[in-house]
Amino acid sequence: MIEASYVGWDRIEESFSLDPSRSYLNHGGFGVTPVPVQRAQQRLRDEVEADPQRFFTRGLSDRLAHTRRTVAGFLGADPDGSALVTNVTTGVAVVLGSLAGRPGDEIVVTEHGYGAVNLAITEAGAGIRTVPVGLTASDEEIVAAVLDAVDPARTRLVVLDLVASSTARRMPVEAVARGLRATGVPLLVDAAHAPGMLPMSIDALDADFVVGNLHKWAFAPRGTALLAVSPKWRGAMRTRVVSWAQDAGFPRNVEEHGTADYTAWLAAPTGLFTLRTLDPERVRRHNADLVGYGQRTVGAALGLTAADLPDPGGPVAMRIVPLPERLAGTVESAVALRDRISDELRTEVAVNPFRGRLLLRLAAQVYNRAEEYDRLAAALPGLLATVTG
Repeated sequence: MIEASYVGWDRIEESFSLDPSRSYLNHGGFGVTPVPVQRAQQRLRDEVEADPQRFFTRGLSDRLAHTRRTVAGFLGADPDGSALVTNVTTGVAVVLGSLAGRPGDEIVVTEHGYGAVNLAITEAGAGIRTVPVGLTASDEEIVAAVLDAVDPARTRLVVLDLVASSTARRMPVEAVARGLRATGVPLLVDAAHAPGMLPMSIDALDADFVVGNLHKWAFAPRGTALLAVSPKWRGAMRTRVVSWAQDAGFPRNVEEHGTADYTAWLAAPTGLFTLRTLDPERVRRHNADLVGYGQRTVGAALGLTAADLPDPGGPVAMRIVPLPERLAGTVESAVALRDRISDELRTEVAVNPFRGRLLLRLAAQVYNRAEEYDRLAAALPGLLATVTG
């Protein structure tokens, strides 16, 4: 393993703990933590165990605030209006639990939305209005469809992905935000895949709520995300987990929960430093170009043309390859195929159902190489031939 405290492009694969006998083409699933960031978190764990009382009672709030300021600065958000949370789903739950509801309320989502977010909406007691938006819809069509589904009398919230997990589509959230202003309906942006993948300014999105993961594309340890809240809503933010920081208000009432493990959050600035040492723009170009190559190569092996391959709508680091229509497009079949690709081809990918069809999702990160997609393209048609429905 590289012993330096930073990651460089030379011998980049050695800066990660991935099994070299496998191809990891699903960075968007759970992220991969660089070795220097792992070590930073372990040093923090050692500090906790050396003197737990001192760690939890001497300046923890200040250390969390430092991390929050660092992360918010990286993402172009107001640190006073942002809170560290464990993941996007948690941030969504905080927002849903803080908004006053009425009988008959609806929350508008698109069919590209993340399943766990929809479950959170159901648990919050609101109805879900799902806007049909196909893989080939233009930005203008997406904006029109979302705004047409909004009724100020019953729509409590609109939830829109910045980059959709299942389809890798970059959504026109800025235009939707502008269109919603006249209605008074708030917008929550699920930016799970945006931090680190896209250059972004949360404030420029002009949404009421934005929550994004740092552990996917910004090299933070898993369990690190930021919830940014516009000034109008900050006083309303609550969490069901009540702690001694409850009276401190947002963001501390959301962040501080007694003897939680804060080491992932405190190590997050090391992840951002790691990304900066590689040059974020260079990383983004590398990833977008490489995954585009992977999509074309795997698609061609399956007999697909360029017209058959969905355009993500931006320079994202994930791409979709539609799988043969004869395959059952269910959650169960998606999981089974994903696991077979893992076990038999020694390759990790994501497989998701969408409109009754399975979509193979490829990702690219700095540790990936073109030959990994070549190997998948060579072996995947044979495996799919053995899948019966």
